Amino acid sequence: MKCLSVSQPFADLIISGRKKIELRSWNTKFRGEFLIHAPLKIRTHDVKRLKMKSEFVTGAIVGKAEIFDVKKYETVSEYSKDAHLHFAAKKFSDIRYGFMLKRAKIFRIPIPYKGRLGFFEAVLPESNIKESDIVTDIIDEEYRYQWIGHH
Repeated sequence: MKCLSVSQPFADLIISGRKKIELRSWNTKFRGEFLIHAPLKIRTHDVKRLKMKSEFVTGAIVGKAEIFDVKKYETVSEYSKDAHLHFAAKKFSDIRYGFMLKRAKIFRIPIPYKGRLGFFEAVLPESNIKESDIVTDIIDEEYRYQWIGHH
């Protein structure tokens, strides 16, 4: 499956559903679901600027999202108007494309993985977990959520 490395804290903002646009200096024709990898490096100045917690998962695939479109930024005002969706502090001249994201999901258990530049194919290890076990876990979790939510 395709994967994209996104530095922390931005990987967390994406998988939490808050960051809806991932900015890049390059365009892509790719549309669809992809994995989100958090590299080892944490952008500490952005953590401080955004007033976020300082504990982040790094060196792992932390979630997934879907690219449904790419927006090309032509002017500073277009770029600034979307600041609440991309959270970037970079200058407009560095950024030209915004990958429009939806259906972000956090992985309960991050998958240790080494990232690369751009989109890359992530070959995940085989698992001994049966699909029926996953379905049972989902049903159990949903039941617990409903029970706790009503009592």
